[in-house]
Amino acid sequence: MTDTGTGTALRVALVGYGLAGSVFHAPLITATDGLVLDTIVTSNPERQEQARAEFPGVRFAASPDELWERADTLDLVVVASPNKTHVPLATAALEAGLPVVVDKPLAGSAAEARELAALAEARGLLLSVFQNRRWDNDFRTLARLIEAGELGDVQRFESRFERWRPQLKGGWRESGSAEEIGGLLYDLGSHIVDQALVLFGPAVRVYAESDVRRPGARADDDTFLAITHANGVRSHLYASATTAQLGPRFRVLGSKAGYVKYGLDPQEADLREGRRPGTYAPWGLEPPSMWGRIGAGESPATGGGEPVETAPGDYPAFYAGIATALREGTAPPVSAHEAAAALDVLEAARRSAREGVTISLEARS
Repeated sequence: MTDTGTGTALRVALVGYGLAGSVFHAPLITATDGLVLDTIVTSNPERQEQARAEFPGVRFAASPDELWERADTLDLVVVASPNKTHVPLATAALEAGLPVVVDKPLAGSAAEARELAALAEARGLLLSVFQNRRWDNDFRTLARLIEAGELGDVQRFESRFERWRPQLKGGWRESGSAEEIGGLLYDLGSHIVDQALVLFGPAVRVYAESDVRRPGARADDDTFLAITHANGVRSHLYASATTAQLGPRFRVLGSKAGYVKYGLDPQEADLREGRRPGTYAPWGLEPPSMWGRIGAGESPATGGGEPVETAPGDYPAFYAGIATALREGTAPPVSAHEAAAALDVLEAARRSAREGVTISLEARS
């Protein structure tokens, strides 16, 4: 690999140029000081043309094997391919001596995630997971309110990632095959579980309800999880593609006050529209009309509470943290062990929904 001194740009290979690769990873990598998008792995001519138009000079590889053959010319591999390929590709990258970022979910099971973490540690290599929604505007705002004690002791955390998509889009994400690791539980569920664990710590009990609502769908498209955290907080989490009326993104109830926030962080929509950090400013901001409200005893729907300015969303912070970790040897912004803890919950939720029982989890240090 190249020298990671501050004067040398770190060369990144991106495996996959579908939604995750083209909308999230490639733009955020190129917006990060000290990183350069060197190679994109895709054999699809249309995707190559799309990438070449936005990133002139980028190289292409038809398969990941081409990367392992020239591992000494790269500094980081980003895996943004279908879920079922995450473990084998991350394993191959680590065995080739390359640090790795993997899109969520890191693996199909917590055991696989911990095996990858052990391999990375044995090789002395970075392994991180792209949990971009830790840098959503509403999540950053909520974390600030909790830290400042504005809500008192949080008792219940409600988090919804709901969509209205009554028609199937097709593809592996809606497949019922266990090998594909599809469905909303492992897709949107990876985000909302990760956020709950970051805010409130380890889970000790999990209960879930998971359904396939849309005709022709084979994977869960309407799922509810209830988590009891070790500190007593209860998280109620919803992931759905069949919600005709969307609920609040967050409803957080504490001993002093509650916080309610509607709407999604604007960064994904901006990235989909071709807006880029560094060239589109101000990045990650939303208008005051979308701010959440904090208060007690009244409903925000009838004007209760006070508006709370939403912090800017900051997806670029993830790859800035990766660049710092590679150069300085600091911890990555998201660890594989954190991803494994979230997978413990997702696996428990799948079992709970299947068997109709509450699952107890052993606390891990």
